[in-house]
Formats: sequence, C-alpha cells, structure tokens
Amino acid sequence: MASSTIVSKKMIKLFSPTPPSLRCHKLSFMDHINIPLHFPFAFFYPKPSNKISQISQILENSLSKVLSFYYPLAGKIKDNNTYVDCDDTGAEYLNVRINCPMSQILNHPYNDVVDVVFPQDLPWSSTLNRSPLVVQLSHFDCGGIAVSACMSHTIIDGYSSTKFINDWAAIARHVDFKPSPQFNASTFFPLMSDASSSTLPVMHHPSQRHVSRMYNFSSSNLGRLKDIVTKNSHVNNPTRLEVASALVHKCGVIMSMEKSGMFKPTLMSHAINLRPPIPLNTMGNATCIILTTTMTQDEIELPNFVAQLQKDKQQLRRKLKDMNKDMIPLYTLELAKNAMNIIEKDTCDVYLCSGMSNTGLHKIDFGWGRPVRVTLATHPMKNNFLFFDEPSGDGINVLITLTKDDMLNFQNNKELLEFASPVVESTK
Repeated sequence: MASSTIVSKKMIKLFSPTPPSLRCHKLSFMDHINIPLHFPFAFFYPKPSNKISQISQILENSLSKVLSFYYPLAGKIKDNNTYVDCDDTGAEYLNVRINCPMSQILNHPYNDVVDVVFPQDLPWSSTLNRSPLVVQLSHFDCGGIAVSACMSHTIIDGYSSTKFINDWAAIARHVDFKPSPQFNASTFFPLMSDASSSTLPVMHHPSQRHVSRMYNFSSSNLGRLKDIVTKNSHVNNPTRLEVASALVHKCGVIMSMEKSGMFKPTLMSHAINLRPPIPLNTMGNATCIILTTTMTQDEIELPNFVAQLQKDKQQLRRKLKDMNKDMIPLYTLELAKNAMNIIEKDTCDVYLCSGMSNTGLHKIDFGWGRPVRVTLATHPMKNNFLFFDEPSGDGINVLITLTKDDMLNFQNNKELLEFASPVVESTK
C-alpha cells in the first residue's frame, strides 16, 4: 500500500493584494445552499524533465499570481456561509513524496488508491474550518508527479473550478493573457433574508464502503450507442453524455434487479450549467438539476431513456426561460430537496450524474505536457457517475462510484463491457 511523506507545507500568498473594495465577497443564494465540501481534482503526469524543486517553484509562483484573480479562494468563509472575508490568508500548499511508482496507482483496478495524492481526510470534507483551496504536489519513486487541488464548493462550482485550473496552468506556461473571472453571482442570485433555513441536509459519510472505477467510452463506441438511440426512437443528435449516462444507468438498474429479484423505479439527477444565460465568466455556483424517472423496466432501454432525458431537459429550459430570475434559486433548491427526500425514503434507486466534459481538463498543461489521467477522489455518495473527456479528447471517461458489493456485480455487466472498458495506464 502506498504511503506518503510531507516534504514541506506552506501558505501561498497572493502576488497582488486584494483591494479593500473587494475584501467582502458576498456569497449568492446558490453558494449558500450548497453543501460546504472540498471537491477534489487530481492530474497525473509522466516524469517531467524538470527537477521536482523547479516544478514546485513553477506551481507556487503561478498559484500566487492566479490567486490574485481568484482572491476568494485565499480568504475565509464567514457568518454561516454568507460571505468570504478576502483577507489574503492564502492557499495551503503541500509538497509530498509517495513511496511507490505512479503506475501502481494508475493501473490499480479501483480509483480509490488516488486518495494518496490528496491531503489526508480532505476530499469531500467540510470547508468550514479549512482553507477554501488546498493544493498538493505529489512525486512518485518513478519520477512521475500528480497535482491535486481541493476547492470549496461554497465558493465555486465545477465549471468555475475548471476555469480556475485552466487559468492557473496558462499562467504557469507564461501565456500572455489576463484571467477575467467575475465573482458577481450574488447579483444574479442574491442571498435572501431567510437563507439560514434554506439549506440542503448535511451529507454524512456513509457507513458502507464505497469504491470507484473509471471506464472509457471510445469515440467509435459512442457512435454505436448514438446509432442505437437514433434508429430506435425519434431522438435526433443525442449527445455523448446522454448515451453514455443512459448505458451506465441501465447497467445500474440491471445490477439492482439481480440483487433484489425485481425492478425498482429509478430517479437520475443530471447537473446542468446555467451559463448561459448567466455570463460565462461568472464564478460561483450556477447550476440546476434535471430529474429523470423510470417507472417500468422498458423505460430504462437506451432509446426510451434518452428520449425522456431530452424531454426533461427541454421542459426545464422552457421553465427557466419563463421563470423570474429571482425564483430560479428557490426552484433549484426545491429540486435538490426533492431528490434528497427520495434518497432518504428509499422509494426508488437514485443515480447522480454530472459532467466535466468539454472543459479542457484533459489539456491541463503546467509546462510539462498534458496529464495521462484526470480524476476525482471517490465520491461519498453511491450510484454516482462523473464524466470527463479522455486524454485524446475524442472519447469520454466516467468515474463510477458504488458500494463495494454492487461494484463486484456491476463491473461484470456484458453490455457495459461491450461499449466501455476499464481505464488503466502503463505509465512508469
């Protein structure tokens, strides 16, 4: 089992101090209702030509510069998640030695082993008593490295975090540009006076053991899935995420049926970005969810499920378009609470789906090339599907989190293995 040793630990200060006028960053209603967790990205790279001391210096200097633009990540969340005191405390930065080759991590069948490249007990933990941003540089015995970043979901969502990482990498490569994030989400979703009562239930870490595996859908297999959907339904131009999520959902249902001996209704939650109509450079939380249900076994078939998913998307877009802007946060909260209530009542099997595709994460280059693997730590909630672009950019990877017993069944599904394959790397 890989173990780690902390070589150094420091706070990275901002290259330029935050102006007094920006010292108090008001959080939006969307920010406030989010469960305050650190969500954890990790990027793995083959052995760079630079020395580890040079790599660390590049990361530290560029992090200092990018924090001047993403200043709330260097502050402190205050007053029950209502504002960030942008006091330039800085971001935590760890330099860590890991006593195994990187291939031992990347070739392991389960994604759980990547936890070694994150600060201990930090992924998916509370952001209330920790820095909003914690970075770790991990170097392996083989010379390979990993760069991980745990960011406060209270301050930024998945889209915002990818913008931050892309801008950080660009600065590290000395690209001549100036990041332009706007921390103005509260102007679109202002915090309400009774916000303290409008929060989601706290997510508790499960008593069951959850595990995660990453699977790859090649471009050709995605094309095959799209053909199956279009030839057997009225769906036109299904997306990569729609057909891939439909398949993993179906495999999840089959797994559940084999375990219980009967079909159980399902609910799948898809997270969608509200940019646009919110401006693309708006940082913070600006997402909504689509809830798609199946009440019969026939509805889990790919053509039927994708058709229903597209219908649900269209209905949500129409509803949001016609809705007063001030009502969008409350509607989003209502949807999220409905999903949480269903999870608690156990009236149907719930699957959670979100996508990080088309965000450029597979291209993150700090100056020593693109990553061979982009991933997150194992999610604390089961039946979770998280999609990424694969390193080539043509296909798509999905990180699947299930209970340990369910994974043993799920990973042997013949239809899954016909269209997707476990992700491993022969990296030394």
